Amino acid sequence: MPAPSNFERAARPPASGIGGHGHDSAETEAAAQALAWGDLVILPTETVYGLAADAANAAAVARLFAAKRRPSFNPLITHVSDTGRARTIATLGDAGERLARAFWPGPLTIVGAVRDGQSVCDLARAGLDTVAVRVPANSVAQAVLAKFAGPIVMPSANRSGRPSPTTFAAAMEETGAFAALGLDDGPCVRGLESTVVAVLDGPPRLLRPGPVTREAIEALIGPLAAAGMDAARSPGRMARHYAPDAPVRLEATAPRPGEAFLAFGDAEAGPAVFNLSPAGDLAEAAANLFAFLRAADALAPTAIAVASIPSDGLGEAINDRLQRAAGMVG
Repeated sequence: MPAPSNFERAARPPASGIGGHGHDSAETEAAAQALAWGDLVILPTETVYGLAADAANAAAVARLFAAKRRPSFNPLITHVSDTGRARTIATLGDAGERLARAFWPGPLTIVGAVRDGQSVCDLARAGLDTVAVRVPANSVAQAVLAKFAGPIVMPSANRSGRPSPTTFAAAMEETGAFAALGLDDGPCVRGLESTVVAVLDGPPRLLRPGPVTREAIEALIGPLAAAGMDAARSPGRMARHYAPDAPVRLEATAPRPGEAFLAFGDAEAGPAVFNLSPAGDLAEAAANLFAFLRAADALAPTAIAVASIPSDGLGEAINDRLQRAAGMVG
């Protein structure tokens, strides 16, 4: 069976099975077959929608980098079906094993020394001697991984530096023209990319905050060190990242004329006001963050003002994304 043409890929209608009910076996089989052909596929995860490729296929990975306009020094996260498969790719060590038991499947990525450089090509690892691995919790992603029977790399399905897509429509708008097909599973339940922890020499290091909080990790394995020189082993570390077209102004108490406003907690409603969580719930704010950044940006405001977000718990990850969207890191 020949691979579909670029026109057929872009024209394919959304798959059925929206709303967490999964997809039928023909759809997941088609996604697995496309990956085996070396094509790119848009898949849902519990964090954000991803643009997937066969981790072992350097040509496919190169097309993924090109589709996202992603610099090749920025490593990709490898997604696998279970911890056993992760062990064949990366050295997890005691800390990594404890984290895997507690948080996999789920929104945690573990960076360990690479064990199998064939299953995850050098380009996917950005030439590093480490590899980032994750076991996603989303049932559709798991079904495709089971049928593909190999590791896939799956960064967020946006153009590099843009807000990550948390809906199928946003993913298709960003990189759908480069994908053989995509599977729609409704809005992502987490809305922020995975937490990234390195388990290398010395103490474990938090490379990127995410849905699995610092507090939850430290309760299990003890204090986390700062990223330090290992920061480059994780994606999502660029000084300006997750950014809309409009400039982002943080710690705002109210919008200025011409601005859109991302509120948090008690706030006046308005045509350009998007309340991340009227109840002040950080999990709700995280789930809404990228979708609301996109919606605010669509109004072509002079800027997007963002209310203060508490820095505890999940707020650490939300503020990390906002600071990078504003270009305030580094």
